[in-house]
Amino acid sequence: MAALTARRTRTDAPPEHPAPPPTRNTAVLVGFTAVTNLADGVVKMALPLLAAQRTDAPLQITAVALTFTLPWLLFALHIGVLADRVDRRRLLWAANALRMAAMGGLTVAAATQGPALPQLLVAGAVLGIADVLAATSASALVPAAVPPARRERANAWMVGAETVGQEFAGPFVGGLLLAAGTSLALGLTGVAYALAALSLLLLAGRFRPAPPPSGTVAVPTRRRIAEGLGFLWRDPVLRTLSLVVAVLASVWGAWLGLMPLHATTAMELGPREYGVLLSALGVGGLVGAVSVTWVNRLLGVRRAMLADLLGTAAMVALPALTTNIWAVAAGALLGGTGGTLWSVNARTLAQRRVPDAMLGRYSAAARMFTFGAMPVGTALAGVLAAAGGPRLAFGVFAAAALATLLPFLKYLTGAALRS
Repeated sequence: MAALTARRTRTDAPPEHPAPPPTRNTAVLVGFTAVTNLADGVVKMALPLLAAQRTDAPLQITAVALTFTLPWLLFALHIGVLADRVDRRRLLWAANALRMAAMGGLTVAAATQGPALPQLLVAGAVLGIADVLAATSASALVPAAVPPARRERANAWMVGAETVGQEFAGPFVGGLLLAAGTSLALGLTGVAYALAALSLLLLAGRFRPAPPPSGTVAVPTRRRIAEGLGFLWRDPVLRTLSLVVAVLASVWGAWLGLMPLHATTAMELGPREYGVLLSALGVGGLVGAVSVTWVNRLLGVRRAMLADLLGTAAMVALPALTTNIWAVAAGALLGGTGGTLWSVNARTLAQRRVPDAMLGRYSAAARMFTFGAMPVGTALAGVLAAAGGPRLAFGVFAAAALATLLPFLKYLTGAALRS
């Protein structure tokens, strides 16, 4: 009987994750993030450009770009449930398999008559779903792969890799590859996804979420989604983080939506100057990723996150006050730096506060707040700009960014963040 009880105890207990290698898993995750985001940056630049070669209708061209972000609103919560049920490394493989399938189809089409608009829309939607699957699973996988003492650094380098790949290297490399040939650009992007998938074989450890206790009744998907959202809402720190980041994301959506018009009209910038202005965002993101550990030690996590609120407010306030490119670029640099400081610390806090069995659902819900708020901010900024001009819209969103100081200072106290 004692032996039977011991066997039952071992069977019912959650599987123990062996201690991961101190540096290898971090290197693999950062490498996977860097390669996939580089490829994502190429794709997100190339597909709308290919659509513009097929049609001059703005609605159809923007629809292609929309396919990359719309899945966050439609599927994020369901994918979060999946990430809490299935081995998260296998989900990363599945995401890259979807990416390779989409790029393979586009490469074949480019080698024949060129991808038609419906093919671009379908491929964009598949890539968008794969992005939700990969981002949710990778974030939930970090605690099982990286020891607590190294998570801040791992998160910093992963966020830095996302920034450099999506905002810098990806569009630049995509332009060079498209100039060499559409088939070459799409084919090499598919190869990059394949190499990233192979790198996951080097991860050491077990990445399946802890199973529910023995005898637990199966829970429907809808209820599991509600559990994830309820967990987020009941935790005052996580709830405040999500609401604040939703406002900040809408501010970013407004800045990105208004800046092309404002830069070319009020600021009278050409393509080269506008590229310099946009690159300030990426430079700031890289600075934040490199310096986050030092900033946290110097200021503390709370003040480092507070810097993002002030940096984002400066990013949208300066275009309302001046048309000087260097002043506006400095604001973009502050916004990019603060955004990375926030992202790294928010991820690290969540990985410490959220149980392993809830990490997938929390990650999906938190990102849904972010990516869902950006198009809302863009649309509202357009309405305000149409009514009173871009400077009015920039001023309103600067005030919105500053308004987040009140809930942040009230609920995200030092004691709350340490609990």
